[in-house]
Amino acid sequence: MSRNRRIAIWVSNDLTFDQRVKKTCETLHGLGWTPVLVGREMPNSGPWEGPWESYRLKLAAHAGPKFYLSLQCELLRWLKKHASRLDAIWCNDLDTLAPAVWYGKLPVVYDSHEYFTQAAGLTGKPLKRSLWLILERWALKSLPCMITVNESIANSYRKTYGLEVMVVRNMPLKQESLEVDGRAAFADYGIPTDIPIALMQGAYMDRDRGVAEAVAALPEMKRVRLVLVGAGIEWEEAKMRVDDPAMEGRLHCIPRIPFDDLRKLTASADVGLSLDKGSHGNYEMSLPNKLFDFMHARLPMVVTARREVAAMVRSHGLGEVIDEATPQSIWDAMDKVLKRPRKEWQVALEKASESFHWGVDEPQIERALEICLKAHLQGSQNV
Repeated sequence: MSRNRRIAIWVSNDLTFDQRVKKTCETLHGLGWTPVLVGREMPNSGPWEGPWESYRLKLAAHAGPKFYLSLQCELLRWLKKHASRLDAIWCNDLDTLAPAVWYGKLPVVYDSHEYFTQAAGLTGKPLKRSLWLILERWALKSLPCMITVNESIANSYRKTYGLEVMVVRNMPLKQESLEVDGRAAFADYGIPTDIPIALMQGAYMDRDRGVAEAVAALPEMKRVRLVLVGAGIEWEEAKMRVDDPAMEGRLHCIPRIPFDDLRKLTASADVGLSLDKGSHGNYEMSLPNKLFDFMHARLPMVVTARREVAAMVRSHGLGEVIDEATPQSIWDAMDKVLKRPRKEWQVALEKASESFHWGVDEPQIERALEICLKAHLQGSQNV
């Protein structure tokens, strides 16, 4: 009796909050593969409670060049130890790709969750960006195909590398909308439910994600509470302003919470905010998962005019699009959303949720895997 095929799933986070990885593992499991998850141990990592075998690597650092170098070394060390029990490797993002390609003895599938070499952390840092580009060019010339999260990023990779690129968007599983009791879910976090609630969510609320602009708009948004759920530098800065008299007690910050709990809050809010700036290529071409989370929670939204985001919101009537995240534009757009009856928004949101869910793009995972397995087999035979 042959053993089940095992595939290593590599990430540079601690496995806890990555919904895309979870869904990918479930899809792979349905295709007859056994996922083996490999992430890293972080200072605040809680116990792993997932269904699959998992490993958290202890790294020499948690940020900067030393972190990335340590991650490459530890992944390669882990691979050499476990390769005999593996049949393939699934690399999530560029920072996990090099060791798998360097090892060269197993099929590799590359799933790029963002336009890594256009990320905010590389803007204005030409040396760092050039190093990642060199690594990307070296690694991708060895791969027959790759996966990414939307057509804008996919087209850029196709044009740059002549590579077959499949799109698997960050969409949730198809499911019934949650039945919630108004805004009551927020009361569990000590948040009053007397006036409409605007929700911003994000595991990494870093610079240029629009958090600072939303907070700056709040003093003029007298009839709204702003709730930020997540982590990151702008979340931390916002938290320091919770008791600022100018906020009038209407600014609330909740640390990252499990997806099911976040889903309840999303369905209980009155408007969702996605306010990324176009100051980085990665943000300009992004199609964030929170957009689909809002959609499936039947939550109308206010978004900035990023290419993919604006096209989806406008074409499906999901909310208001603003050219720039200024306090006035945020408030004007929110006012329009809140003045329109919620039931009217829900018709468009429910219709869109039928067309945008994980099952729509899921077949691309099997296709990419088959291409990479076939290419690896042919390469082995030609050696």
